[in-house]
Amino acid sequence: MIKREIKDKIVKSLKLKEITIITGARQIGKTTLVKEIIKDLNKKGKRTLYFNLDVEEDSEHFDSQAKLFNKIRLEVGSDRAYVFIDEIQQKENAGRFLKGIYDMDLPYKFIVTGSGSLVLKERISEALTGRKYLIQMSSVSFLEFLNHKTNYKYQDRLSLFFETEGQKTELLLNEYLVFGGYPAVVTADTISRKQEIMNEVFTSVITKDISYLLNVRQPDKFIKLIQLLAVQQGGLLNYSQLAQDVGLKLETLKTYLWYAEQIFIITIVKPYFTNLKKEITKSPTFYFNDTGMLNFVKNKLVTSPHDGFLFQNFVYLILKEKFDNGLARINYWRTKDKAEVDFILHAGQDVIPVEVKYKKMKQPVLSRSYQSFLKKYAPAKGIVVNMELDETVVINGTQVFFLPFWKLLVSDEI
Repeated sequence: MIKREIKDKIVKSLKLKEITIITGARQIGKTTLVKEIIKDLNKKGKRTLYFNLDVEEDSEHFDSQAKLFNKIRLEVGSDRAYVFIDEIQQKENAGRFLKGIYDMDLPYKFIVTGSGSLVLKERISEALTGRKYLIQMSSVSFLEFLNHKTNYKYQDRLSLFFETEGQKTELLLNEYLVFGGYPAVVTADTISRKQEIMNEVFTSVITKDISYLLNVRQPDKFIKLIQLLAVQQGGLLNYSQLAQDVGLKLETLKTYLWYAEQIFIITIVKPYFTNLKKEITKSPTFYFNDTGMLNFVKNKLVTSPHDGFLFQNFVYLILKEKFDNGLARINYWRTKDKAEVDFILHAGQDVIPVEVKYKKMKQPVLSRSYQSFLKKYAPAKGIVVNMELDETVVINGTQVFFLPFWKLLVSDEI
């Protein structure tokens, strides 16, 4: 069993009146985690009820709110209980159905799960305004992966592990960069089995989310789009060229990209700008939400992970987990003169430029582009992520932290 950090957040949400909605990509462990929480509740003597709408016997109770209420009352009575509904996206008009349940003011806490298509298909956020607590679940993080692989022996002293076990850290990082964090892939014993599982995951996304639930009429072109994105990983999105390459109308292409983001295949990152004349303001870039999925689409699950863009994608996922919430956000910076900085973090009124170097730096050397950003915006702090160097320098008043990647994972001060 892989211990998931998000479990605590879900458990805390059980005290809230609002409906807890757990969403995320297919096969990232939502059902497994829900069943683990149910088991914990049962051990404490709490009453629970579980429905899976992929199961016909369960789905027949969802013809109406009244029918579901009768079933719940039959199974757990009329006092406090926890009702889990898995794969809610299978229910037509799920948003309106859940709104009706919430407004009945029943003595039950509802926890529902659904894939990304849930939000697209049923407009859940719109229907449940003020009635939901939304939790987005990602694939297994590198820290979760590392703890699992080391049998949780070092979970309370990870900084010391990273400082002491450099070679083992690099081996584990290489494995994670290639295969990513889908739970079944992480626990599979052989490369061939990992490949089979990734194929099952991708096929499930295409057949269930894209073709069936979202009614995409040209799934083959959606697949081609994802493949092209994987090949041009790290580049800017040229919508017109991409539409031509895939064979889609421009508006259809943009819709497909929106779908790809909403079902958690990619995340689109917009540019940072203050000067519209000198900086590129219309072309976003993008990152995959799982490096294993990226490599699978590129057919590179068995190749070496020594790829600067792959490492950059990995760092983006770390930053996204730590910074991309609330008022914080992540952009990139690139000028028409081709000066660029990989990531710009927004922390309140401040910005933090982040450069990613997939190498074991020995000296604190800054690129011309990075120096250009420091000169132009004079941020208080900057970060250069690399494989080894841990040093701080001051450049024209900016404190620049050269950090090994693992410090981003274990430090709360960054």
